[in-house]
Amino acid sequence: MSDDRDKQQHSEAEAELEREIRQGRKFTAQEAMGRMIGPGAMKGGSAVPRVQEAGMAIGTWLRSNLTDSTGALQALLHRRLRESALLLNNLDQPLIALADYCQQVLASDYHLTELVREADVEWGRRMDERPHFNREGSPPHPDDPYTNDSVRTALQEVLTKISEATGGKGPPSTPSRPKSDIA
Repeated sequence: MSDDRDKQQHSEAEAELEREIRQGRKFTAQEAMGRMIGPGAMKGGSAVPRVQEAGMAIGTWLRSNLTDSTGALQALLHRRLRESALLLNNLDQPLIALADYCQQVLASDYHLTELVREADVEWGRRMDERPHFNREGSPPHPDDPYTNDSVRTALQEVLTKISEATGGKGPPSTPSRPKSDIA
């Protein structure tokens, strides 16, 4: 019985001390969030969600490792992967998700052609110019920065660099997931 009374007096004294300390300072949104989450919620953790962290890692890696003069292909790959199930399944290894995506695109002429078309659209938006779309049976436009061959080469270079970065522990040489994972 006396233990309960001692605990109650002690917690009342702690609450009074906390009120005195907080009386002289402003209450912030960060403090409110911290109180909602509870003590110890951020110990050893990141304030950035894992999905966003993995997406940022892919974006950073692409900017450093993908040769792309206008950045349209980089932006497109980053956007597609950020929204994909491949990334959600590989949050701890985002480069593996990127490699899987590149392999799936390279394994399908249709997906490669669609990626090239979207890269052309992105390039047109960025440059405020009319994009140069590939036409079947016609040679690519001489000013087109994104052709099937150039994008195929860029994706193969990405795979090579990922293999080097992961010490050859990248994904197998054939797509391991169904093509429906492509966003």
